[in-house]
Amino acid sequence: MGRTGSCFDNARMESFIATLKKELIYRLPVYKMNRAEVRHYIFKWIETYYNRKRRHTSNEQNLPPLVKRRLYQEQIQAAA
Repeated sequence: MGRTGSCFDNARMESFIATLKKELIYRLPVYKMNRAEVRHYIFKWIETYYNRKRRHTSNEQNLPPLVKRRLYQEQIQAAA
């Protein structure tokens, strides 16, 4: 991670920050707020919206990660 020329290093974090900015920061009057208020809104957004609504967007069956990986590996082996 962090090597020069590796374009996939921070893709997840960059996607998260972009979503945070689009869906929260640009909609708040942050110039009128102090740092503690902004932190509170960010924390609230992450804990109540982002984690609950988006955590399993690619996991339609809401499977635990280990079960999902096992099923994925089984599908790959069955196709081979």
